[in-house]
Amino acid sequence: MTAETSLPSKADFAHVTDWVFDLDNTLYPHHVDLFAQIDRNMTSYVADYLGLDYDEARALQKKYYHEHGTTLAGLMHHHGVDPHHFLDAAHKIDYSPVLADADLADAIKALPGRKFIFTNGTVKHAQAAARALGVLDHFEDIFDIVAADFVPKPANATYDKFASLHRVDTRHAAMFEDLPRNLVVPRLLGMKTVLILPEPGYKGLERWEEHNDDDGNIDFVTNKLSDFLKAIL
Repeated sequence: MTAETSLPSKADFAHVTDWVFDLDNTLYPHHVDLFAQIDRNMTSYVADYLGLDYDEARALQKKYYHEHGTTLAGLMHHHGVDPHHFLDAAHKIDYSPVLADADLADAIKALPGRKFIFTNGTVKHAQAAARALGVLDHFEDIFDIVAADFVPKPANATYDKFASLHRVDTRHAAMFEDLPRNLVVPRLLGMKTVLILPEPGYKGLERWEEHNDDDGNIDFVTNKLSDFLKAIL
C-alpha cells in the first residue's frame, strides 16, 4: 500500500478519539533542528564519560542510536550510565529557534478527543518546545522516555505501556511521527499513521530516515502538519 500524499478528508479520521504526536521534527518542523543541538551535547557527553576524542565518541553515539533506538539506551546497556544525568546534559539547549505557530495551535485545540505527546525525550524538553510553539496547553499529557522506563520507541513494549497507562483504544487513535520505523508498531496496533516529512530541499535526513513510497505502515504523509490537521477538521 502506498501512503496518501494528498490532504485527508474528515471521514478518514472520523473514528479517531486519541491523537498522538511525536515531538521533535513532528510538532515543530525539521528545519528548526533542535536535535542538532541535542546531538552535539550527546556526543560531548559520550566523549567526556568514556574518555574518547570527539570523532570516536560520535561514531559510538551513532552506533548505539542505530542498535538500541537511542544513544541513552546503548550507554545504559553497555556502560551503566545514569539516565537522568545524561538527559539533563543532552537537553541543555536553546529553544529560541522554535517559533509560535498559531495555525497549528488552533488545529490541535480543535481536534475532537484527547491529545498526547509521545516522545523519546523528556517531559521537560517536550514542555519547553511545546510552550515555545504555543501548543502545550492543548495536550492531555506527555509520555516520555522516563515513563517508558528508558525503553525507547520503536519497542513494542513502549507503545503498549503508553496505551495501557492512558487507556487508549489504538483502533481509535492516530499517530504522527517523523521516523518511519516508529510507525510500524502503531500500524500493527490499528492506529491511523501519518509520517511528517521535511519541507522540500531539506538535506538533513540519514538514509534510514527517508520515506519509502511503498511502506505499508504509513497511511498518510505530509510536510505541513497544520494544513493536514485543518483538512481533517
